[in-house]
Amino acid sequence: MKKDLGPVLGLYPTPLVVVGALIGDKPNWVLAGHTGIMGHDRIMVSLAKTHYTNRGIRKTKTLSVNIVDEAMLEKADYVGCVSGNETDKSEVFDFSIGQNTAPLVNEAKISMECSVVDNYETEAFDNFILEIEHTYAEEKILSETGKIDYEKFKPVLFEMPGYAYLQTGKTIAKCMTLGRNKSNKGRKE
Repeated sequence: MKKDLGPVLGLYPTPLVVVGALIGDKPNWVLAGHTGIMGHDRIMVSLAKTHYTNRGIRKTKTLSVNIVDEAMLEKADYVGCVSGNETDKSEVFDFSIGQNTAPLVNEAKISMECSVVDNYETEAFDNFILEIEHTYAEEKILSETGKIDYEKFKPVLFEMPGYAYLQTGKTIAKCMTLGRNKSNKGRKE
């Protein structure tokens, strides 16, 4: 029997990311675990309205979404522990400026440079709807066909309500093969 947990968000885990935005001439970084996919060319990043980074996003309408792996986890966790309102986080990561002026974390194996299309505001959160303009990936995590190979990359996942970081695992099946195989067994040719 299932127990009703109330309105608990059950879509976790999600990829852990570091969001970067320019504030003046300096980047600021914030750790984000609330992200989502909106079709094939849009994503959403949800940040508490109190985050210092939001100021830069609102002003420049650009940001970077840098996917965290274990190699950068300690620094990523740090930028989630301290506020840009009180701490200069501009030098935590070596960075470069992307084509649309968003700061990109150089050590991130995947970085997406995005423009803000909309902001769906709730009482406590800015939910930035983003158009992906450029995705940069290290060649060593690409497959032979030039696609991101997540078994090579192994992004860190964020889980709530346990508030924990998880390792990604191995591929257990190719999409749309398990059901197809089962549906073909009962067919008569």
